[in-house]
Amino acid sequence: MVAGNMRAELARHYDLEPSLKAAEATAEIHARLARVMPFADWARHAPYVLAINRLKRDRNAVILAHNYMTPDIFHGVADVVGDSLQLAIKASEVEADVIVQGGVHFMAETSKILNPSKTVLMPDMEAGCSLAESITPEGIAEMRARYPGAPVVSYVNTTAAVKAASDVCCTSSNAAQIVAAMESDTVIMTPDQYLAQNVARQVPQKRVVWWAGACIVHERFTAGDLREFRQYQPDTVIIAHPECTPDVVNEADFSGSTSGIIDYVSKHRPAKAMLVTECSMASNIADALPEVEFVGPCNMCPYMKMITLEKILWSLHTMTTAVEVDPGVAEGARRAVQRMIDLSLKAAK
Repeated sequence: MVAGNMRAELARHYDLEPSLKAAEATAEIHARLARVMPFADWARHAPYVLAINRLKRDRNAVILAHNYMTPDIFHGVADVVGDSLQLAIKASEVEADVIVQGGVHFMAETSKILNPSKTVLMPDMEAGCSLAESITPEGIAEMRARYPGAPVVSYVNTTAAVKAASDVCCTSSNAAQIVAAMESDTVIMTPDQYLAQNVARQVPQKRVVWWAGACIVHERFTAGDLREFRQYQPDTVIIAHPECTPDVVNEADFSGSTSGIIDYVSKHRPAKAMLVTECSMASNIADALPEVEFVGPCNMCPYMKMITLEKILWSLHTMTTAVEVDPGVAEGARRAVQRMIDLSLKAAK
């Protein structure tokens, strides 16, 4: 639906005008993001937060939100937040009737694959992923032909069809564990070439080969950017996501998944930190870490930012944005994702 029509239709059912009264009613929520959003701005979001949270109860719904969601979603309406692995595990455990995916399309597919009896709503079907779009089942077949007998480890940032064509999935937080657990000496990783190259250094006992995909957010950072920033602010701790190039990871003080980044900053609490990843990461943890000054550049994911409070409300109001996965594809994809979860949980014991 056209944005203007959506807004008009929602306005017929909900009071969504900016409201200081609604902001005051949700002051406890605002306190979690006050450092990045003035109270006056919160008055624009608060009516949507109230409407969504009421509708969640009516629909028996939960919202799973990735760490790259904007603060109003992350703190205002999400029931579970985390990285791809955390959200996948939680999706398999959801007992509510409806899952609303605060993230991109492949995440909603993963939730449906792991919990097929649930209705999974995707607030914007166009919210895709550069990585997911870079690999196809035909690409997997090409890699298998090039490296006969090598298992295929596919990043969760892939379509259900690609997952079904793979042996196991991984996330940035467990990729090294998954690759190390493979019995073959050669392991194929798709589609993120930089994650694969960074994992190869962590698992030298394996020959890691990769597909030439990349994340449009993380590939834009350069090692030169980081070196120049250190000259300007040498006391800043630089923390990079492993989807960045190996040169960028080498320049960083720490590299980890979105959950790993949060854990690192929460534990070490540096006076200044630069998060070499998506912009919302720092915004979402800023108020919980008031002693940390978040500085430096970040890159915004245009796909993640397609998910808004308005679109979440529309999804719950209309129940018309449900994600479906072909049962045959889902079965194969479920095996790959479940194997990832099982190996991750085993490694954690």
